[in-house]
Amino acid sequence: MIIALIIIGLVLIFGITFYNGLIRKKNQVTNAFSAIDVMLKKRFDLIPNLVEVVKQYTNYEQSTLTKIVELRAKATSGNVSDAEKASLDAQLSTSVKGLMVNVENYPDLKANTNFLNLQSTWTDSEEQIAAARRTYNASITDYNNAIMMFPGSLFAGMLNYYPMSVLETAEAERKNVSAKDLFNN
Repeated sequence: MIIALIIIGLVLIFGITFYNGLIRKKNQVTNAFSAIDVMLKKRFDLIPNLVEVVKQYTNYEQSTLTKIVELRAKATSGNVSDAEKASLDAQLSTSVKGLMVNVENYPDLKANTNFLNLQSTWTDSEEQIAAARRTYNASITDYNNAIMMFPGSLFAGMLNYYPMSVLETAEAERKNVSAKDLFNN
């Protein structure tokens, strides 16, 4: 009788520990995704200032500036899914990269202190977003390992825990960058 109680007690302790570990890992994933969201918000907040400074110094193609503003508005509207937000983010990044490269055609803008500060802040923001994405993917991998490896794989499905996907780089962003193409757009 005592041995049966000890075995039940050990199974109960294991079950509670395992369940709490899954909750902790799932919360880490949520927290890591929130960090990406915060960094994207910071970057989205830079866009109006960047657009205004560029407008003052250039005859830059108005449609590109309008596109950047529209993408930012969609992304910050609050009624987009995480997948849509990621897609908008990728489109926005591409548009702003093109804008930054074309600044070379405007020496006055390149020398403007406000623009240089915005450009530096944008670069810092991009680096922080990349770090937040790495942290998110590490959290996802840790969570997936917990539910896919033994003994977690025995219980995760019963507890409605399923593998999650890591963030992946879009195929277009994996290609080599052509400076010629950037300057011609």
